[in-house]
Amino acid sequence: MSRFFSLRQAESLLAMLEPAVRRAMTLKTAFQESDEQLDSIAKRISALGGTRVNQEEALVLRNRRDSAGLRLKECIDEIQSTGCQIKDLEIGLLDFPTLYRGEEVLLCWRLGEEGIRFWHNLTEGFRGRKPIDEDFCRNHVGDAD
Repeated sequence: MSRFFSLRQAESLLAMLEPAVRRAMTLKTAFQESDEQLDSIAKRISALGGTRVNQEEALVLRNRRDSAGLRLKECIDEIQSTGCQIKDLEIGLLDFPTLYRGEEVLLCWRLGEEGIRFWHNLTEGFRGRKPIDEDFCRNHVGDAD
C-alpha cells in the first residue's frame, strides 16, 4: 500500500533525505567510475588477445566498485523506506505521493531547492511541475491528515 504525504510530512523528511541523496549521488559516481575503469581493462584484454593486467589494481577497482554498489543500495533503501520515490539520482530528484482533490499526484523536490514548492500529475513528471498554491495546500491530504 502506498503512503501518502501531506506537504508538511514530506518537508519534515528533507533534513534526513538531503544528506542521504547527496551520499547516494556520490556513491553512484564512485560506482560508475570504478565500473568504467574495469570495463576499460576488460576491453584492453579483449582487443589485445590477452595482455598483462595489474591484478592488484584490478582487484582494488573491483572492490571499490562492489563496496560503492553495496553502500549505494543501502542508501537507496534508506531513502525509499520513507515512502518517497527516487526519480533521478543525477539531479537528486525525489517525489512524494499525495492526494489532491481525491487524485494521486506527486509532491516534487530537487536537491538544492529550499523546501517542496512543486507538484505534478503521475504522468507529467519533472517537466510538468506546477507551483504549490493555496488551492493545492487546502485540497491535498496525506495519510495522517
